[in-house]
Amino acid sequence: MSATWYECKVKYRKLDEASGMQKVKTEPFLVDAISYTEAESRITEEMSAYLSDSDEIKITNIKVANFAEIHPFENSDRWFKSKVSLIVFDEESGKERKTNQYLLVQANDVKEAYDNTVSVMKDTMGDYTIPAITESPIMDVFPYFSGEEDDVERVEKFKELKDSVPEGNEMDEALEMADILGSEEE
Repeated sequence: MSATWYECKVKYRKLDEASGMQKVKTEPFLVDAISYTEAESRITEEMSAYLSDSDEIKITNIKVANFAEIHPFENSDRWFKSKVSLIVFDEESGKERKTNQYLLVQANDVKEAYDNTVSVMKDTMGDYTIPAITESPIMDVFPYFSGEEDDVERVEKFKELKDSVPEGNEMDEALEMADILGSEEE
């Protein structure tokens, strides 16, 4: 299941590093949610960690973001919007078609954003181009975590067991015949 990302614009008091004064700022944040209501709840919860008890936030806008994927990278502090054009050959018309998708990639500058986009796309089977990379105004991204990280291990173990092929998978004909006879009597 793919994530639905909501861009939430939040108006709040923030310490201006240049002047050292509290200023009211409106900044966009990204949250992973299943509805507008959950997005509002999650951004309120996430922003409460950055505010003192007396500060309040005002959510001025919530909209579905058009990002196909979000890719954080370590030691990076800004987000960049990478436009990736997937090139597909249309056999009916005999022409190439481009399908655009947008990736949100974390980097320190445009060159690093380009390099990170290329590294993300390295396993892509088809051809693609990267026609544009722009710095995004998004301040932070809040993915959804259930908080139950040990559940991930159990799911992986379950998948591993499910995909494994049992050794000695011979059928016991006596038990099979008993099942057939038992179901005919009912």
